[in-house]
Amino acid sequence: MVDAIDESIAVGTFNYRQFFPSSKNAAKFERGLPASAKAVSGTNSAAVKPTPLFKDFADIWFGEKEIEWRTSHKKTVRDDIDKRLIPRFGDMMVGNITKADILAFRADLAKAPARNKTNLLSNPRINKILNPLRQILCEAADRFDFRTPFDNIKQLRVKRTDVEPFSLDEVKKIIDTVRADFKQYFTVRFFTGMRTGEVHGLKWKYVDFDRRLILVRETVVAGEETDTKTMYSQRDIQMSQLVFDALKEQEKSTRLVSPFVFCNRDGLPLDYKNINNRVWKPLLRHLGLKVRRPYQCRHTAATLWLGAGENPEWIARQLGHATTEMLFRVYSRYVPNLTRRDGSAFERLLAANLGHTPNLIPVQGA
Repeated sequence: MVDAIDESIAVGTFNYRQFFPSSKNAAKFERGLPASAKAVSGTNSAAVKPTPLFKDFADIWFGEKEIEWRTSHKKTVRDDIDKRLIPRFGDMMVGNITKADILAFRADLAKAPARNKTNLLSNPRINKILNPLRQILCEAADRFDFRTPFDNIKQLRVKRTDVEPFSLDEVKKIIDTVRADFKQYFTVRFFTGMRTGEVHGLKWKYVDFDRRLILVRETVVAGEETDTKTMYSQRDIQMSQLVFDALKEQEKSTRLVSPFVFCNRDGLPLDYKNINNRVWKPLLRHLGLKVRRPYQCRHTAATLWLGAGENPEWIARQLGHATTEMLFRVYSRYVPNLTRRDGSAFERLLAANLGHTPNLIPVQGA
């Protein structure tokens, strides 16, 4: 802060209120200054024109935006506003919050403990906390005519997370070993690519045995029935014979007791945390497999489809992607090993037409 003050004094843009917004002396230092001098360096006309307190405007913003969100997202945003943003910025006027304030807050978040108390907050989590702050201040800047302090503040870099799908042999071990009441559940997860909420929200009215289709129309998130994630998530998934047989078997257990295909003893949707902690993780440990999220079932379906040589556009539709872009970006490293799309076909083309002798290097794992 001292360096910033020195620099602004040197270039003639020092604004006392910007650095000491709560000081009683701010008005004294502004007396006699031209309007342009009062509005420099980030606060614009905030020193002249009062703006709402952050805590008040945050409530207004949240009330206007919550209609767009799912219940789970509303809870996350509300918690971050109440527990992190308001304690830090609540009593400051939105027009007086500076870039330096935001950067200092971000630096403090990087030192804060994560939920497990053993690690620090990750970059993705810090970005999620800053996102509502960014939106609140940008909206306030637009309404009250000041420059947003978020200019040139970029999101923290997030390390790309590799997918960790299971091999077909591992899938067979899991399905053969899992307790009988979850055998059909994991068969459907591994061979349809459905998201967790989509599987838990699947109802019998959306299972079309005649046309061999699973109609993805609803999802369950944090116990709440809601619409699918995106418009492209609403799709029809073709049943393989394995999935068809699994759903026919499951029909004997739950068709008459619940509208949901997979349910608990009370006929209600399954609870993700309960399955994860009591079924999934113990099973992987028992089999000596690396413990990973159940979401890897979806990644497994994608890589198996690629390995079988299915059309990428068809795979993207089955997964609920708008285009094939994400498919190739996420799973590209599995394509050569599983489909022999490794340049060998081009070598054979040259050999057949130009007399070139191909020097084919076996693909690792093929």
